[in-house]
Amino acid sequence: MMKVVSIFFSLVLLMACNDGTTDRSGVDTQLYLGDGDHQPLIVAFGGGDGGNGWTSDRVKDKREQLIAKGYAFLAVGYFGTAQSPGTLDRISLDAIHDAILSVANHRKIDRNKIALLGVSKGAELALLLASHFEDISCVVAMAPSHCVFPAHTFMASTSSWTYQGEEVPFVPMTWGAVPAAIQHDLLSAFSIMLKDTEAVEKAAIRVEDIKGSIFLLSAKNDEQWPSTPMSLAAMERLAKNNFPYPYHHVAIDGGHFEVFDHFDSVYHFLDQNFPADL
Repeated sequence: MMKVVSIFFSLVLLMACNDGTTDRSGVDTQLYLGDGDHQPLIVAFGGGDGGNGWTSDRVKDKREQLIAKGYAFLAVGYFGTAQSPGTLDRISLDAIHDAILSVANHRKIDRNKIALLGVSKGAELALLLASHFEDISCVVAMAPSHCVFPAHTFMASTSSWTYQGEEVPFVPMTWGAVPAAIQHDLLSAFSIMLKDTEAVEKAAIRVEDIKGSIFLLSAKNDEQWPSTPMSLAAMERLAKNNFPYPYHHVAIDGGHFEVFDHFDSVYHFLDQNFPADL
């Protein structure tokens, strides 16, 4: 999810920070198409290590399986590529959404069927995007958070995201979490940050505003952040608000990256709730 050097204390990231004048609206996209017409679009986001991870050979089998099922697949790099901002800091949700819609206008894509697939920080992004834009009809969030965390800058004093030019509320990096982060104990650092219940409530992703089905796949032994408790909090929020669309949570017995070993559950959820017409 997050390479330690890219979290909160990297001098490289400090040098990448600026006075706010740098354009943070660039988006890196790579589209993979099947042969059919009216293909539903699956938009995939990687985690906090940046780049466009869904274009890599590591996940080629998963990309190709989705395409074989009849989906178009859009890999998105939202920071850390030549076309996108260098740092995960105040990334524009609007710019990402605009990039998705631009691709969805392709003649072979059904722009009325858009699903988001995110892993780790990308799962936070997927849930957040869908909660703000009504044209997203399905979300698959793997090892997700239920709230927004800070930008990956030296001081962690800004949001990871913006919406309509304003920073999205986030859970701040507290002094109490600093020692754990310095010791590379990310799970403890995030757990300490989550004790600020008032900040968590303000930064909570309004999953109840999503206009479509939701699947959360978490890791009980997550060593990066507490994805299972955070997923349970999101599920509780959905139930409390009488969420009208299908939603489901699977917690695996494994670590953060082991969610990739359970991709069959992703295929199953999509087959049931976001099917492609072959």
